[in-house]
Amino acid sequence: MATSTAIEWTDATWNPVTGCTKISAGCDNCYAERFSERFRGVPRHPFENGFDLQLRPERLDQPLRWCEAKMIFVNSMSDLFHKEVPFKFIDCVFDTMEKAHWHKFQILTKRSSRLRNYVNARYPDGLAPPHIWLGTSIEDGGKKSRARHIRETKASVRFLSIEPLIGPIGKIDLEGIHWVIVGGESGPRARPMLVEWAREVRDQCKAAKVPFFFKQWGGLRAKSGGRLLDGREWSQWPKPHANNRRSGEGTRDGSAKADPMAA
Repeated sequence: MATSTAIEWTDATWNPVTGCTKISAGCDNCYAERFSERFRGVPRHPFENGFDLQLRPERLDQPLRWCEAKMIFVNSMSDLFHKEVPFKFIDCVFDTMEKAHWHKFQILTKRSSRLRNYVNARYPDGLAPPHIWLGTSIEDGGKKSRARHIRETKASVRFLSIEPLIGPIGKIDLEGIHWVIVGGESGPRARPMLVEWAREVRDQCKAAKVPFFFKQWGGLRAKSGGRLLDGREWSQWPKPHANNRRSGEGTRDGSAKADPMAA
């Protein structure tokens, strides 16, 4: 399913896989699990099986049907590099992304070593195509090894989603990282994010000249605390992609759209 989304750093979601299992503390209050489990047992509902991992081959060609370029978050309701997703199925997802070159695809995983190994094997003689962005989620300083895995990945665009930020990150190596997102947790059991944790990451991004995107403070609802950090919004995008972030290769006919949000 590919739908519009309220996520500030993307345009649409595409879920050729749904469901997942918890791997670290950042998963404790997973929004996707909370949403999916509401429909467990509802006959013929897409989430009739709740948050059990499911491959959705009927969705594989969806991005090919959209002529207008989009920024697409891949598997907002799962993790493409979950150990139970076969590499042959991941091949099919990458085949679609490579064909749909007018979009930009954002892949985000907590299984960062599996992503690195797959991508480096798929592109032995170069980098992944620039319209396929590859990233990992980090929730506190104990998971910084994931950033190393992404730095070791043969990606054209590497990014970190430090969300939900539930503890201090400390010093993080941003060499080879093209974009960093930070956000607080949302939902009924949201854990607070301290301002000094967010500032620590932002200041390291500024020093390393890495674009920084502050998504939200979080709270009961995602928008509860707003998006201001020290009195301003931070909505920076990877360069040179910032000037046409919604365009992939422009549109299917090759034209490009400017991005008014780039900073």
